[in-house]
Amino acid sequence: MHVLYLPSAHASIVENVKLLAAEGINIEALPIREYRVDTEALVKMIRRETVLVSMDAVCGETGVVWNTREVAEVLKKVRGGPTATRIMLHVDASQAPLTEKITRAHFGADMLVLDASKVGEVRVIGALIAHRTIPIIPLYKGGGQERGLRPGSGTPLLAKSFAMALCAAARDRELFCAAAKRERAELIKNITGTIKNVSVQEGRAQAPNILNLSLPGRDTDYLVALLDEAGFAVSTRSACETDSKEGSRAVLALTGDPERARATLRISWGSGVGPRGLTRFSRALIEAVAFIDKSNQG
Repeated sequence: MHVLYLPSAHASIVENVKLLAAEGINIEALPIREYRVDTEALVKMIRRETVLVSMDAVCGETGVVWNTREVAEVLKKVRGGPTATRIMLHVDASQAPLTEKITRAHFGADMLVLDASKVGEVRVIGALIAHRTIPIIPLYKGGGQERGLRPGSGTPLLAKSFAMALCAAARDRELFCAAAKRERAELIKNITGTIKNVSVQEGRAQAPNILNLSLPGRDTDYLVALLDEAGFAVSTRSACETDSKEGSRAVLALTGDPERARATLRISWGSGVGPRGLTRFSRALIEAVAFIDKSNQG
């Protein structure tokens, strides 16, 4: 079997794809061009043995909204053809609910994954949305819950809280997106207008509440600590990969620039953060970068 995956995806996807490789399955990274999956190159990569394509809807580190529907269209053209009978599209939509519709149809997905911790305050619960005709085999058995796919009693309180968070996100999505777009543009203007040698990672389609910067020549781990002292929680990359010495794997996959990947800063916010909070943050960031630049010169 042959599996294609997005190399900038979350570690929970990439590392499990590597486990498939250890089991003898052929894996291959999806081609990226200008912050999108290169669908022309994808067509040439599909084989008779290709069974699965896995990608995220929104990059958790950069906020890039991926062209999942274009990928789905490519897969539809080859389904039933000479190269493949059916290729499943698996979409990790964990970062999507605040800014995107969360239906399988919206992303062109056969299987859709959601994570409660990315929507509200609830933890330790998620969802896999898949059509009943997809022959999913359970990893372990012991009960008939969840169509026999995941044994064990569910937690109604967590499920209710998760559902309420998704409903709230859907209800407020348009207002939040409109406000976040204005706030993001102002934040970029303040930062790039003051800080020298800073670049923004963003695609043609972009989640408005995520901003990823590269500040080459600066220790962004130290920058995160300075901002933490100022009362702002930001990160350099995914919390699941904080030990990486190569910096942001996602930014490296998107830009191909190791220097940019080693000096990233990820900024994100929800509906509880307004223009005043972001203005205070931009001032704190400018001061912290100026302090680091002065220390480097000394």
